[in-house]
Amino acid sequence: MFTGIIEDMGVVSDLKKEQDNLHISIKSKLAPELKIDQSVAHNGVCLTVVAIDKDYYTVTAISETLSKTNLDLVKLGDLVNLERAMKLGDRLDGHIVQGHVDQTAVCTSVIDKNGSWEFTFQYDSQLNNVTIEKGSITVNGTSLTVVNSQENAFSVAIIPYTYEHTNFNRFEKGTVVNLEFDVLGKYVAKLMSLNK
Repeated sequence: MFTGIIEDMGVVSDLKKEQDNLHISIKSKLAPELKIDQSVAHNGVCLTVVAIDKDYYTVTAISETLSKTNLDLVKLGDLVNLERAMKLGDRLDGHIVQGHVDQTAVCTSVIDKNGSWEFTFQYDSQLNNVTIEKGSITVNGTSLTVVNSQENAFSVAIIPYTYEHTNFNRFEKGTVVNLEFDVLGKYVAKLMSLNK
């Protein structure tokens, strides 16, 4: 379980394909504090730490993960949003995030609002995920509030702190991101579809 509050931006330092798996090594200030078998969210994708070496650690993404997220697009040197799993008793500063990406989206617009930024994302609505105005959404693991909700698109407003401390500062038109829709909204949508 995560909150969507990014702790660090790790740097992709090594990528190794093994059959259908991708081993991703990350350089991060969090690495010395991690343990083997610990869960860490990478751009919102919950992955298990399988190796640690000083300031570096490795996780493995299997084909199921690669087919549903943007991790198959990462390159050496890319910045990845990182968050360790929350501890019982922690403050829930974002919202309930499972680290289970629902689908990807494409950035269609970045507008500089003179002190903040508005990012718009378009996604495939045929997967039955929805956003609501002022509801929660997770973009690359970052807990955000939806503005301008549409059937297959939404916008988010980004403050300078978030822009500087997440990989939002690398997004441009065409960037592919991971989305995790609000878990409560997903249950409501499922219940509504069953009652039709």
